[in-house]
Amino acid sequence: MFSKILIAEDHESSNFSVQKVLKDLKIPSVDHVYYCDDAFSYLKKSLETDSPYEVLLTDLSFEEDHRKQLLKNGRELIKCCRDLHPELKVIVFSGEHRLGIIDLLFNELEINAFVRKARSDSKELKKAVEAVYNNETYISHDLKLPVKSINTLEFTNYDIVLLQLLSDGILQKNIPQILQERDIHPNSLSSVEKRMNAMKLALTVKNNEQLIAQCKDLGII
Repeated sequence: MFSKILIAEDHESSNFSVQKVLKDLKIPSVDHVYYCDDAFSYLKKSLETDSPYEVLLTDLSFEEDHRKQLLKNGRELIKCCRDLHPELKVIVFSGEHRLGIIDLLFNELEINAFVRKARSDSKELKKAVEAVYNNETYISHDLKLPVKSINTLEFTNYDIVLLQLLSDGILQKNIPQILQERDIHPNSLSSVEKRMNAMKLALTVKNNEQLIAQCKDLGII
């Protein structure tokens, strides 16, 4: 079984629940933090001291408070940690239920397991840790990814940002300015239009309203 795991979870109840599961699994070294920046600092220090974490167990959403953070969510944390420590196993423990988002986590961030916060999530989390230890991927039994993923695998994190902005009521012509403010590339109007047209073509819809509705039905946003 794993010997060293890092937990990144900002809700105390969930944090303690995860710790109990890992204690039952007799994991000898478990550290827990409430902020993504702290998790990344812990990971860097573990590598510097030649005692790396084997697993990062993280939520996706972290509430903002008085403490300013460079890494604002679990996706950013996973990417940075994997860039620094490619062998790191990643288990996501989240309330996220949109299949498109979960599919992207497996295919773009290459997470090893996804456990949805719900009833019996402690049992699911235990199964996930055991599966990942045996070099298997795992997803909560109450979730089922699409059999044919062409509608989700073609969607990148960039696409999700565009779709979410549209869904939030931002006009397509104003999206480039927001992308520039967030330092997201490409951020020209022509690039945005090209990607939006490609998504509409892929889903055989005629306008942005239909695109957003279809993506919500598919669980992409």
